[in-house]
Amino acid sequence: MLRNLLLSVSLAMAILATGCATQHYGKPSPGAVGMPGATGTFEFQPADWQEGQTTYWSDTDGVAPGVAGCHLGTDADGKPNGRMFGEACLENGRLVESNPGKDEVHSHSNDTGHPDTFDCDAWCIGQGKASGSCVPADAPPCKASAKCACK
Repeated sequence: MLRNLLLSVSLAMAILATGCATQHYGKPSPGAVGMPGATGTFEFQPADWQEGQTTYWSDTDGVAPGVAGCHLGTDADGKPNGRMFGEACLENGRLVESNPGKDEVHSHSNDTGHPDTFDCDAWCIGQGKASGSCVPADAPPCKASAKCACK
């Protein structure tokens, strides 16, 4: 449990410390292309980064800004290995949204993922709501995660 919390906190801290909150290194992921508020992807390495390793992960929610998700470490066959981190709100109010599809086991070369970021206000307006913001939320088994909340 403590490891889970530390990984979630480290996600937010690493993103803020590296300036990734405002820099986007790529276009939105295939799952986010065309979604309102999708602002692009960036490189992310978890706090317990495994240099030079190809790691495997599965995402509990896919690209779903309105649902708090948990990125679960697995082996190549999808068996959980205990690593995990939740989604996060950036200092600028954007949501860090893990990808690709729900329960899709995928690899991270050099233990480096490429999560999407979303402008929650734009995403919510695209859902027919008046406004929106990024809020902390639980996403078991992750203790800390985040999602877009619409008004």
